[in-house]
Amino acid sequence: MSNIELIALLNEKAQIESKLSTLTYGSIDIREKDNKRYIYVHYRENGLQITKYVGEYNADLINLILSNTEIAKQLKKRLKQIDKQLKDINYKSTTLDDKIALNIDFARKNLPDTIYKQAILEGVATTYSDTETIINGGKVSNMTANDIMKIINLKHAWEFVLNENVILSPTNFSLLCEINKIILQGFYYNAGKIRTVPVSIGGTNYKPELPFEPQIIDDINSIKIKQISYLDKAIELLLYVMKKQIFIDGNKRTAIIFANHLLISQGLGLIAVPSEKVEIFKSHLIAYYEGKDIETIKTFLKSECYKEL
Repeated sequence: MSNIELIALLNEKAQIESKLSTLTYGSIDIREKDNKRYIYVHYRENGLQITKYVGEYNADLINLILSNTEIAKQLKKRLKQIDKQLKDINYKSTTLDDKIALNIDFARKNLPDTIYKQAILEGVATTYSDTETIINGGKVSNMTANDIMKIINLKHAWEFVLNENVILSPTNFSLLCEINKIILQGFYYNAGKIRTVPVSIGGTNYKPELPFEPQIIDDINSIKIKQISYLDKAIELLLYVMKKQIFIDGNKRTAIIFANHLLISQGLGLIAVPSEKVEIFKSHLIAYYEGKDIETIKTFLKSECYKEL
């Protein structure tokens, strides 16, 4: 199995586990008290029998649980298939270092804020409150379907990256492509693939050349083996992906999550551009694209965008 296939398999596993965590399912138990009926469900999780209160008796709720239970059966069946495939290639995840585990928790706690900042950088018309509502599975009525989908895709991309198995995987080209594939899901048929058409960038005459996969792999590896701090490596990877415009769209979103994978895998915190400083960042980014100023944007990312664990 190739590294790309392994990353895709780990991504599918992470997505299924995330989906299962949001479903209300199990064997239904209806209990009565004070002439009222209440719904509980029983299910197994990590080998343990779990009982969970769902709500007051409602026929629609009963039907939803029954439907979710069938969905959960199929998802768990697929999980077993994936686990078997991983076992067949002798894939084993190692125990997370305490600092890395703490960083994952830190990233999850800050997820609404991080995704909101990424959405604003992308020009998505959202508020922090609406972003948080979407992330939690709620509905908003004052946003376009495309903007909502961008936020949902960011959530899925972060859930993928924060999966234990993925955090323990290398920060490499295969991972980069998988992140972009999730971010652009539902927007482009070639999501996660290197672009094959020219692109232009607003506000500058800089035109990135068509990307060449072997060169990109070499460039990423060259950054990773530099004798510099991991924070500097993460920043250089972030800026490299943005400037090269490797994909047809979503390069800034992809770059930030890619850089954070490296940081989190080392237990070193998070990086995200504050919403109130997006315009400053963009002006530094244009100067960087045009080769006029490289150090200013690096300093800006360190001082204004980095949260140390």
